[in-house]
Amino acid sequence: MKTNEDLKEIVRQKYSEIALQQKSQNLSSCCGAGGCSTEVYNIMSDDYTALKGYNADADLGLGCGLPTQYAKIKKGDTVIDLGSGAGNDCFVARAETGEDGKVIGIDFTETMITKARENAAKLGFFNVEFRLGDIEKMPLSSNMADVVVSNCVLNLVPDKDAVFKEIFRVLKVGGHFSISDIVLVGQLPEALRKDAEMYAGCVSGAIQKEVYMELIQQNEFSNIIIQKEKPIHIPDDILRNYLDDAGIIAFKNGNTGIFSITVYAEKSKTCCDDKCC
Repeated sequence: MKTNEDLKEIVRQKYSEIALQQKSQNLSSCCGAGGCSTEVYNIMSDDYTALKGYNADADLGLGCGLPTQYAKIKKGDTVIDLGSGAGNDCFVARAETGEDGKVIGIDFTETMITKARENAAKLGFFNVEFRLGDIEKMPLSSNMADVVVSNCVLNLVPDKDAVFKEIFRVLKVGGHFSISDIVLVGQLPEALRKDAEMYAGCVSGAIQKEVYMELIQQNEFSNIIIQKEKPIHIPDDILRNYLDDAGIIAFKNGNTGIFSITVYAEKSKTCCDDKCC
């Protein structure tokens, strides 16, 4: 049985490969060409191209939503992007914060950090920075962010509760997050649930929608809203890597659903010295 560290290493290796590929090679959403889910044809990602601040070099097609579109970012805000990849959401956020704001991207893959920093340098953005680190233990001070965003990343993290605790810690009182993620309704077939590549592809690492929403509530966030929800349909040619024909029929006709949700929540408690009073 794989440990949390094993799973994280699978993700790190896969996303390191993606960072070194050209976008034209990267055919799969939240996954990468030649790997997990074997060319998923961008079944999860939404179109960023109409958003202000979009930069094609930073768009690797790895998302499952448009959290920055719903994040209510204002001029001068400090924004943190979890799992920032090549910088796509950071650059969109920077268009909202303006030059007086600050955007910090965190990613645990060195090649992604390198690519993001190169993209920021080409754009001449001095108020966008990228830090190598684990979002379960962020390299950030407490109570510093107005907004936290993340796109199709928490489903890749084994300890999601730790991430929500960290989000609460780094947000200012009155701050909020907008996160796009993959969640489940019903149980995945065992072959999908246990496959390491499907984990790196954002599917088998997802948890039940009800549990996901409860985690947010348990971590003392308020005004929790699902801003957008869409079903994710895995093509038959992908499913055949894991299921026979009968298994595919049973999966598609069953009660299991895979969804992308974009969730908003606020840190509204009064806090001091990193503890809520």
